[in-house]
Amino acid sequence: MPDLVNPLAADTVAQDSDQELMRQTAAGDRNAFAALYQRHSPSVYRFARLMTGSGTAAEDVVQEVFMVVMRDASRFDSGRASLSSYLYGIARHHTRRRLLRQRRFVTLEAGDPLHDATTDTDPATDAVRASELRRLRRAIVGLPSRYREVLVLCDLQDVSYADAASTLGCALGTIRSRLHRARELLKTKMRRAEQSTSVQRSIRCAV
Repeated sequence: MPDLVNPLAADTVAQDSDQELMRQTAAGDRNAFAALYQRHSPSVYRFARLMTGSGTAAEDVVQEVFMVVMRDASRFDSGRASLSSYLYGIARHHTRRRLLRQRRFVTLEAGDPLHDATTDTDPATDAVRASELRRLRRAIVGLPSRYREVLVLCDLQDVSYADAASTLGCALGTIRSRLHRARELLKTKMRRAEQSTSVQRSIRCAV
């Protein structure tokens, strides 16, 4: 996204803290903004991809999030939230608005951030793993938004409960209860998907 003026300067500022980079970005430093983008855009993309099911939508959300950062960097208060929580909060707003506008979940695309690349092991093992990951992706995208977002943040993005509560604007206890419910729903969906796959295999074998 950012057009660097000085790549060497960007390498230097990349060592600065988030707070310092935001301060520099607010002052108009494009290299600081580029460093922020390089540091945080992958995690914002993964969050948006798992929330929407679409790589194209996730890329749009990333652009929207960092446009906000560029415009409102001076309003960021590190005393209230970490930069990650701040960015996830913006991303959540844009993904929710997108889903409401479409009135449905975006169709899940291949190649998402759950790392479904094959390994150098047995091809049959890779095929089974790829199939399991596809079921997992479909199950995650099929969760209600309030459960999907806490599962993505806490279990897939390794965000702390406290930061998740800050991002979602709810109590710590709410995060715990939603995450517990999300895990139970996900288990149920995965079991049903496995049962459906088993039935399909049986039908193919019988034909």
